[in-house]
This record gives sequence, structure tokens and C-alpha cells, in this order.
Amino acid sequence: MTVEQFPPLIIGGSVFNHIYNSDPSSLPTTSILDLAFENGFNAIDSSPYYGPSEEYFGVALAALKQKWPRESYYICTKAGRYGANDFDYSRKRVRASVMQSLQRFQTTYLDLVYMHDIEFVEVDQVMGALKELRMLDNEGLIRAIGVSGYPIELLYEVALAAKNDIEIGPLDAILSYSNGCLQNTRFFDVVDKFFSECGVKRLMNGSILSMSLLRSQSTHDFHPASEALKAKAKQVAAHLKEKGIEVADLATRFAMRKTLYVNGKLNNRSSVVLGVSNVHELELALENYSEVERKVDNKEEEELYGEVERMFGKHFNERWDSGRVKY
Repeated sequence: MTVEQFPPLIIGGSVFNHIYNSDPSSLPTTSILDLAFENGFNAIDSSPYYGPSEEYFGVALAALKQKWPRESYYICTKAGRYGANDFDYSRKRVRASVMQSLQRFQTTYLDLVYMHDIEFVEVDQVMGALKELRMLDNEGLIRAIGVSGYPIELLYEVALAAKNDIEIGPLDAILSYSNGCLQNTRFFDVVDKFFSECGVKRLMNGSILSMSLLRSQSTHDFHPASEALKAKAKQVAAHLKEKGIEVADLATRFAMRKTLYVNGKLNNRSSVVLGVSNVHELELALENYSEVERKVDNKEEEELYGEVERMFGKHFNERWDSGRVKY
């Protein structure tokens, strides 16, 4: 089981956290995973930073072990970030973090571990942490390594440096977020470079609703976007609603089309990470995925994508500061 075999959709764990849900313990984690696995989307993504997320997943997976044994699904998690301002990329802490995740997930191995939000520490710290992950990989405790973060240029820089470092080698996976969505498409401009120049095996596109920016409901208070961008996103959502279109659904299909398909064919080297808080949200995501499968080339929606881009105007592809990286 390798990252090349990961499914096109991965269940994200950030919503199983107090940041996104006031009572994450009430979320139907077991039912969500069971339905996702039944539909072939047998991978989950979490992090110690997501509060109790790993533990909730672990309990749910234990409850499902008769139906879904360990070898039937993939576990992705992260190391290095443990709180809003709590970062520790020391090799000792990275190893301890992986051991803790193994315990929380109630498993003997992790399929993929990323260094989390690499823009908040210096590159040399990232490289040291990746060396420890590769050592854990060689020991069989994890099976693939990667990095995650917001600034796409930094992800590329580190991926290229890792490829040229004999102790690390090409990264197995990259997780980018909020750069492959209806408002910001920079992720899609650099996909080929990650594969051809960095030797990365798989690319993950997360936060396809840009952490709540692309939905009819209010944007979360913690969202770091400018007030002008938030206001423009609300205008876009209202405009689409007048046409009978929910912006979150359009944004979901957009990200799925652009991430998972190349020239009308499934590319098998990329995945979308989806955060769902209940079974209904997962069912909607599955419906959107089925719609994309049925009609990969949808001229009507392509026109809508262009309309949305024009509405965002100067705020299209606008980014926000993250860690050491300022825009």
C-alpha cells in the first residue's frame, strides 16, 4: 500500500476539532468513515493540531475493525504543530509525536506523515524533521513522508531541497491548502513542477472551500483573509444563490475537476481532502463527485467559473500572510 494507491477523496480531520465544531465529540465519526469507505474513499487525514481528531478517528476505526481491517484503509497525519503558536520540529519531538499518533489511532503504523505548516519554522528545521521522518519510514513505523503548508512556493522549495538531500530523497506527498479553489488557483499552475522537478509521488489539495470562505454561511472568525476578500466572497455567494447555485457545491466540483482530472481523464496522482462534519455533508460531497464523474467537461460550469473569477476581480488569487511568508 503506497501513496500512489490513495483514493481520489480523503476524509479530512480538521473539522473534528473545537475550532470548527463546538462539540466535536458529538460528530458521527464512525458513520462518516463507514460511508466513505463503502464508497471507496478509504483514507483519512488528521493532525495533533486538530485537538481530539486523532483520538476520535482511532475510536471509530476500532469500532469498525471487523468490517474494515487495518490494511483496508490509509491513515495520514502530521507532526510539528501542536497549537496556534506551538511548533516543535526537533527530531526528538517529531519521533514522540509519531509515537503518540500511533497510540491515538490504535495502530502499529501510519501510512503518511507530513511536517505540518512548514512556513512557521526555518527551512533547516524542516529538513532536520524530514530526516527523522525518513528514519521512522525506514523503521516501518510510517510508510511515506511529506510536508504541508499554505505558501505554494515554499512547498516547492522544500520538496526540491528534499529531493537533493541524500538523507531524505524525493518526498512522497505534498498537502497544499486554499491554493486550489474557486478563489485561488495557484496550485494548479505548479502541479507539473512538483512531479517532474521534485519527484513527488502524490499531491493533495485541501481546504477546497478555503476554510469557510466559499460558502453561503458566514466565514469563520479566525479566517486570515482580508475583510475586502471576505466581503467579495459573500457577494459571489449571493450572486450564485440568485441563480439557484450554492457556492460550496460549485467550489467543490471545481476543485474536484481541476485536481483529479487532466484532459478529461482521472490523473491518479492527486487527491482532494474533504472536511465533513456529518453524514449529510458527506453525501453531498459524494453527489458532487458523481456529478463530476458523469460530466468531467461541463461547459455551463466552466462559464460559471469564469464568471466567478471576474467577480473576484483583483481579489482573485489574493493570498494572506502565513508564518514567515508575507504577501
